[in-house]
Amino acid sequence: MFARLKALLMDDGDAGQRAGRRSRDEVQLAAATLLVEAARMDDEIGGPERKRILSLLEGRFSLTETEAVDLLEAAETVSDGPAQWHRFTSTLKDRFSDEERIQMIEMLWEVVYADGELHDLEASLLRRVGGLLYVSDRDRGAARMRVLDRLGISDSTIEAPTGDTSI
Repeated sequence: MFARLKALLMDDGDAGQRAGRRSRDEVQLAAATLLVEAARMDDEIGGPERKRILSLLEGRFSLTETEAVDLLEAAETVSDGPAQWHRFTSTLKDRFSDEERIQMIEMLWEVVYADGELHDLEASLLRRVGGLLYVSDRDRGAARMRVLDRLGISDSTIEAPTGDTSI
């Protein structure tokens, strides 16, 4: 009888662990899928984008290279365009803190800038996903500037002062 009780208690613990693991897996898949969507905005996931996604997944979720590859492959099969964004952003909005949602936006900026340039559809994705994650325009813009600085990319959307203030 003691063995059965012990097994029952162990099963409850295992069920809790499985539920926690499932929750963690859902968050990881949601994040990976959004990263894949960002990479696909310019119609293809190139080598630099793929490498960046793998690196971000490994770093953010403490995954091995194999685990990150498996997650990326799963995200590529789940990803189904804008119709799915709400599902994934909702998962992240509910389970990430404000700071983690901003970090997710930074991860997305890193993916879209992996090829060294920002396409209009990529910028649109970041605006839409930022809104769905409840990340303000200000925080989204600050995240973008941090990523540009980190990657050593100059921001061509900001006009340089001419020095001539006369009319």
